Amino acid sequence: MKRTIGIIGGGQLGLMIAEQAHILGARCIALDPAPDAPAFAVCDEHIVAAFDDANALEELCRRSDVVTYEFENVPSGLLVGLERKYNIKQGFRPLFDSQDRLREKENARANGLRTVRYAAADDEASLRRAIEEIGVPCVVKTRTLGYDGHGQAVVRDTGDIAKAADLLPAPLIVEEFIAFDYEASAVAVADDKRAICFPVGRNIHKDGILDLCIVPCDDAATGERIARESCDFMRRCGYRGILAIEYFVRDGEIYFNEMAPRPHNSGHYTIEGCSTNQFRELCRYLLDMPLEEPRLLAPTVMKNILGCDLEAAERIAAQHLPDVHVHIYGKTVCKPLRKMGHITFTATAAERYRNEWADKFVR
Repeated sequence: MKRTIGIIGGGQLGLMIAEQAHILGARCIALDPAPDAPAFAVCDEHIVAAFDDANALEELCRRSDVVTYEFENVPSGLLVGLERKYNIKQGFRPLFDSQDRLREKENARANGLRTVRYAAADDEASLRRAIEEIGVPCVVKTRTLGYDGHGQAVVRDTGDIAKAADLLPAPLIVEEFIAFDYEASAVAVADDKRAICFPVGRNIHKDGILDLCIVPCDDAATGERIARESCDFMRRCGYRGILAIEYFVRDGEIYFNEMAPRPHNSGHYTIEGCSTNQFRELCRYLLDMPLEEPRLLAPTVMKNILGCDLEAAERIAAQHLPDVHVHIYGKTVCKPLRKMGHITFTATAAERYRNEWADKFVR
């Protein structure tokens, strides 16, 4: 009898989890509040309900052999009770640790990763003290729920403090601003026996949103160190399943930025760029199958497709070019800065992408 994976969340990550689960012979059921959630198109069953609907979450767990989550803002408190009754294999702990940037930084530092300097702030007085302690320039972020550049402000001088104070009354964290050489991300998967890490990519953002992931990253030795330290970190924390970690790299030093216990946008390149991919290895873990060591097949560039890029992506898809793999997520509402898909350019280094493809996208 086929096993069923329950997915909390029905976005594009849930869609790609379900696609890989089917390849491995499993069924999927997803829960999402949106009736047109992308994952519903490929899942065997679905539940339309809010993420904080305790009864709906329990129903998902009851109908599943194992449960995972596809985004980090799932109410972790609700999972604590469910974890005692059902097979939520990654557990609530990595989710809980990732949901507060202060807790996340403290956990990273306590388990062997370097971070920038940081301080907490809960009101305007403590915000001013934290900025004075860290110094300018610095970055002020909400401790919870921020994403893609939302919920943060850069403070370059005292005149910017008022702008940062607009983020109150949300609890804040003030972080040292470093002029990093580049941002890199690692996606690791661990079970009780081993941890694997996908080749580390260099990330390029526009307006706070990931635009490109270029693999491999600039320096092989730094990439290998990031992969090794990411796996060691998972072991120290006792995490199992999948974990994505973003790092800043400066002068050969690496600094933990943030993490997510789910597949990651920067890891989409693995579908065509590697011998296995982040979604398949998560499913292997969930289905009690042995993990497979990933291997980069060729230099690869992944381009995020936002609403403003969608027409260009559709034109490229219609050409059916070799080494160009277009994924459109099937979202029914297109907005200029909404993630609508991605394109993976295999056998393509950064220079070739710049020469052949960069000018196809106007953003």
